Amino acid sequence: MDYTYIKKRQSLSYKIIVFHIVLILLPASVVAQELAIDDDIALGQTFLPDYIFEGSDLGEWQIFGSANWNALDGELIGEVNENESGWLIFDQSFQDIGFRALFKCLVECNTGVVLRMDKTELGGTGILVHIAEHVIPYKISFNKEGEIIDRERLESAGGIWYRIAPQRAEDQEFHPAGSDNRMPYRQGVEADLPVKRPNVELRSGEWNQIEIFLDGNVLRTFLNGGREIGARVDDKGNNGLTRTEGYGSVALYVGGTDKVHFKDLMIKDILFRETPKEESSPRFRIQRISDMYYSWGATTADFNQDGFMDIVAGPYIYYGPDFTSHSEIYPAIAVGPSLEFSATHIQYTYDFNGDGWPDILRTAFSTTLFVNPGEESRRWESFNVLPGVNQGEITEFVDIDGDGIPELVYSANGSVRFAKPDTSDPTKPWTEYIISEPGFGWAHGIGTGDINGDGRPDILNPFGWWEQPEALEEEKPWVYHPVAFGRYGHRSTGMGGGLMAVYDVNGNGLNDVVTSLNVHGFGLAWFEQKRNDNGEIYFIRHMISDDYSAENAGDVTFSQAHGNTFEDVDGDGIPDFIVGKRHWTHLDNFYDPDPHGPPVLYWYRTVRDPEVPGGARFEPELIHNRSGAGSQIKAVDLNNNGSVDIITSTNRGTFIFWNTADEVK
Repeated sequence: MDYTYIKKRQSLSYKIIVFHIVLILLPASVVAQELAIDDDIALGQTFLPDYIFEGSDLGEWQIFGSANWNALDGELIGEVNENESGWLIFDQSFQDIGFRALFKCLVECNTGVVLRMDKTELGGTGILVHIAEHVIPYKISFNKEGEIIDRERLESAGGIWYRIAPQRAEDQEFHPAGSDNRMPYRQGVEADLPVKRPNVELRSGEWNQIEIFLDGNVLRTFLNGGREIGARVDDKGNNGLTRTEGYGSVALYVGGTDKVHFKDLMIKDILFRETPKEESSPRFRIQRISDMYYSWGATTADFNQDGFMDIVAGPYIYYGPDFTSHSEIYPAIAVGPSLEFSATHIQYTYDFNGDGWPDILRTAFSTTLFVNPGEESRRWESFNVLPGVNQGEITEFVDIDGDGIPELVYSANGSVRFAKPDTSDPTKPWTEYIISEPGFGWAHGIGTGDINGDGRPDILNPFGWWEQPEALEEEKPWVYHPVAFGRYGHRSTGMGGGLMAVYDVNGNGLNDVVTSLNVHGFGLAWFEQKRNDNGEIYFIRHMISDDYSAENAGDVTFSQAHGNTFEDVDGDGIPDFIVGKRHWTHLDNFYDPDPHGPPVLYWYRTVRDPEVPGGARFEPELIHNRSGAGSQIKAVDLNNNGSVDIITSTNRGTFIFWNTADEVK
């Protein structure tokens, strides 16, 4: 047969071989303008399919209508005469489906994909994603000759994080689905940033990518990795919650006078989901200390001063050394991962008021200080210490100015910042230091570390790094060095990583950067620091992993690498990178790529190797495949045995992964 069909629930070893070009970011003295990485990754593969078309035989595809179709070397080619149209129908039927293909129109596109195609003797109906100048979804009817006799533009439902779109009320305005695919630019600063958005426009005479997901009654379409074009498909259930109409074939469409080519065509029945058999590393022993979803982060301190380390995750403190008892710091209300977000992204501990009892700092889109009541058995008083600040998702708590007291490093209101508590009264609003010009603050990606070797920690985000001056002033920006530490792509309008790790990866005495490139997409990389003859700093990017079309370290691929940290896991004296997938990061839907992939947690061993590019490589080892990571991972020697343990809190619960390296030996 000239096609490949892989049965549901079977693993897929298929990989498309692509070549990764190492991109070098040179300083401004070497080139007229700092080189920006402009990744055109729109042709990446974001899911593992059940079916891939390969070959030169139509096989399971049947021609319907006036078009001529043929297959050649993995391509399906459709052509019609003027004012005609036609279909190529796959003989498998689906209700919920994931579809991906590359397509090319020679002159002017008039093509598309139809889903839930219900064909009868008199004609039929279906959902057509029509591709011309723009992508527009329709509900269509066609006659027995395959001619479209009626088309009704679907109602917009794009950009909303739900799985089932509710019915529109009678008095609500109808908004048609489908529009310009280009991603909007931020006003005033976008052209000056080193991270550029990929070209997502339809390109005549070139290969374009279309991804389509029809799940329940929500259709999500992505052209060339651009923003979502979403639609609500009619249903007759109770506000879409009990039943969804539609079942049928998937088909390719061609109309007008042009010829269209499809290749790398992939189909997945997304009605079926996989829950992998639970696996973990022999290095770690798992202890789940909570079954509920309260937080995306956790940290540790001896909160009750009994000599044992405790864990805080969301509203609860779990008491060591057994972690079988817990108490509230504020009213605990578990959230549902399908429809709700946690109010806690990241937590830190420090004795802010100097009374000997560790307090808790919680960051989400605001920053709250919870003051430890000491021996009193009650909930903790809370204070908003950064009022009026619209904060990003990723923060870091570290001593920036060398005074022995950690500061909060974050992005807010468009700028990169850090904030200091008032030591006389930390419950008062903290003092903010704005270190960047407006427009450089970002929701994802924050790091600190000494990049230039002057002994002072610098601050990083996806747009580069800011050099700490000798003297700090609240409103004086630091010197900015542009580097593309993040990446757009894979239908995410955002980009950037989690906690950005700064350490000497290859052992040459210069601090490098390890980070995820897009926490709502794909990509892990390390950036090798280099110096030119003038001592100026630049970075070379080395990919660790990418999407399913790439050759990744250890053959490990996962999306949504939202939570990470770095510590020496194996005791060799070199930090390692710990990272996991945030499962259902934008709730239970197909807004983000590969949302139902296994929620894995990995540590990547840093191996210094002069025989590989950059002098280092990263070897992944699975920690767990059923919990993932949130926005924060805590790596700490929890039981004082000399080995680093790992703590996570996710929508699967809160977990301790006890490092049993000594037991394994």
